Amino acid sequence: MTGELAVQLRGVTKEGRRKPIGPIDLDIPAGYVVALVGPNGAGKSTLMHLMLKTLQQDEGQVEWFGKQYERGLPVEVQRKIAYVPEVPIYEENYLTAEKAGEFRSKWYPAWDAGRFEELLNRFGVPRGIRLAKMSKGERRKFEISAALACRPKLLLLDEPSSGLDPFAWKEMIESLRTLLEEEGITIILSTHIVEEVKRLADYIVLVYQGQVHGMVEKDMLLGCFQEWWIRGGAEEAARLKGLSSESGPGMMRIMVGCPEETESIAAREGIEVLRKRSLELEEALDLWMKGHLPEQLKWKRGI
Repeated sequence: MTGELAVQLRGVTKEGRRKPIGPIDLDIPAGYVVALVGPNGAGKSTLMHLMLKTLQQDEGQVEWFGKQYERGLPVEVQRKIAYVPEVPIYEENYLTAEKAGEFRSKWYPAWDAGRFEELLNRFGVPRGIRLAKMSKGERRKFEISAALACRPKLLLLDEPSSGLDPFAWKEMIESLRTLLEEEGITIILSTHIVEEVKRLADYIVLVYQGQVHGMVEKDMLLGCFQEWWIRGGAEEAARLKGLSSESGPGMMRIMVGCPEETESIAAREGIEVLRKRSLELEEALDLWMKGHLPEQLKWKRGI
C-alpha cells in the first residue's frame, strides 16, 4: 500500500529505567487502526509517549504527518492528537465530567460538544460528581468520550477497555468503528484484549523486550498459520518444515506457516493430511513472538 504516514520512527532509542527501548523503525499508515501488542513491560506505553513527544528520544527521528519537530510539537499538531492514558490525568481529579469537558474544549478548536454529551449519555457517565469519586470504569468512559469529542486526526489509546464492563466495551468498539467510517482517523491501540485487536485493528505491531518485531496485516496473519494433523511421524513433519510438532498414535500434529506452500510439499512428498485448523489470533501471536513469522508477511516500507 502507499499513502500518507501519520507517524514515522527511524532509529529511535530511549534509555529506560529498567531496559533500553529500540532502535525502532516503524511506519504508522494514516487512516488505519494499528494495534501494539506484547507482554507487560515490553515498551508499548513508552513507544506511545515517544509518539506523543512527552518523552524525548535519545537518538533517531520521529515524524508526524510527514514533518519533524525537534523542540516539541507545535500547538496546531497537538490539537490533531488525542490520547487516553492507562492512568487518568491527575489534574482533572477534582473536576466533574462537565467541567473537565469545558476545560478541554478551550484547547481543541474542533471540540464537538454534541458528540461529548451524546457519548456521556451513551456510556452512562455520572454527572455532578468529581472524576476522582468515579469508579475506574466510569472514569474510563469519560476519558474515551472526551478523546472522541476532540475529533482528532490521530488517536492513541493505552489499554482503553481497562475497567469497562462488557456493555460499555461494546459501546466503545461501536463508537470507534463509527469514527473510523465517518472520519478516517488513525488509531494506535495498545491492548491485551485479543478481541479488541480482532474487531478493530488493520495492522498489528509486536513489541517485545523494548524492540519492535515487525508490523503485519491482521487478516494476513490470521490466514497464515494452521494446525495440521498428518499421517506419519517425525520424518514426515520434518519434510513439511513444521514450526513445531507433537506426536500422536500413527500421526503428527504440526504448526504450519504458509499453508499453500506446505500443501505443495505434502502433495509432492505423498504425505496424507488428515485435518487442518486455522489458528486463533492469540495462537498466531504466540508463534510470532517465538520468531516464526514468515518472511512474506513482514512489513515492507512504501508498499
